Amino acid sequence: MPQNKITCAVVQTGSILFDLSATIDLFTAKLNQAAKDGAKLVVFPEAFIGGYPKGHDFGARVGSRTSAGRDVFVEYYNSALDLQSTEFIRISKAVKSAKVFVVVGVIERDAGTLYCTLLYFNPDGDLTGKHRKVMPTAMERLIWGFGDGSTLQVQDWEIGKTGGLICWENYMPLARTHCYSQGVELYCAPTVDDRQVWTPLMQTIAIEGRCFVLSAVQFMVKSNAPEDYICADGDAPDTILINGGSCIISPFGELLAGPVFGEECILLAELDKTQLIRGKFDLDTTGHYSRPDIFKLSVDTRPKNPVEISD
Repeated sequence: MPQNKITCAVVQTGSILFDLSATIDLFTAKLNQAAKDGAKLVVFPEAFIGGYPKGHDFGARVGSRTSAGRDVFVEYYNSALDLQSTEFIRISKAVKSAKVFVVVGVIERDAGTLYCTLLYFNPDGDLTGKHRKVMPTAMERLIWGFGDGSTLQVQDWEIGKTGGLICWENYMPLARTHCYSQGVELYCAPTVDDRQVWTPLMQTIAIEGRCFVLSAVQFMVKSNAPEDYICADGDAPDTILINGGSCIISPFGELLAGPVFGEECILLAELDKTQLIRGKFDLDTTGHYSRPDIFKLSVDTRPKNPVEISD
């Protein structure tokens, strides 16, 4: 029998930019704290492992790139996570030790391309799935590749169907609808969007999907980056680059925790899963409250490989 009540956590903290090992240490410490506090599911922010290089332009202009900018990209590339690496094994072992479900945003390194990715781990430390961001925003397209429809699966975990989208993917109504159609119950929305308007978007998704929404946002200051890091937002060590705003929302749009701005924190909430069905009683946007005779969504979940070899 699935349990009706579950304690979940969202972690609000910032990466140690360009230092993969130190960030994994921080991940482990925050994960252990959340598990000690009773969380069975712990959600970390977008690009937490690997880092979000807020305010940097990588020396790019229309029609040109600088040598110094390429050097910064080398640093960024080297601090990204290869899923076949010893660093990945460290993360897996940390999850297994904490014995909790984990959703964590990483910068994934695959051959010559970086992807903004969500990794899904079960309490045994097994990677059960991943989601690559399908639509990087603005200058993110300079440093990240595009995911395809093959990584949009919701995870069918014993604690509940868990999935979601990254940052501004959550502004894509059709992508949200695909999540709802898979019966998502624990909708994870890791981000670095620290604006006040992020919270009402999360409330809208919770109401629209009749699901719990867990949004983890980074809180990052300039001192999280190397001293020589050039940042458009300011060079003082205490300059806030990403200001938080993490929250947990009920299927009726109620704030169960947060939003919290201006500091690191771990937010916890006990989620009553009977609220999922109470909500679906009068609104199921991919069930009885849909009109498939008028509206239909087509989703291509096939992997898109640039090179295909056939005999």
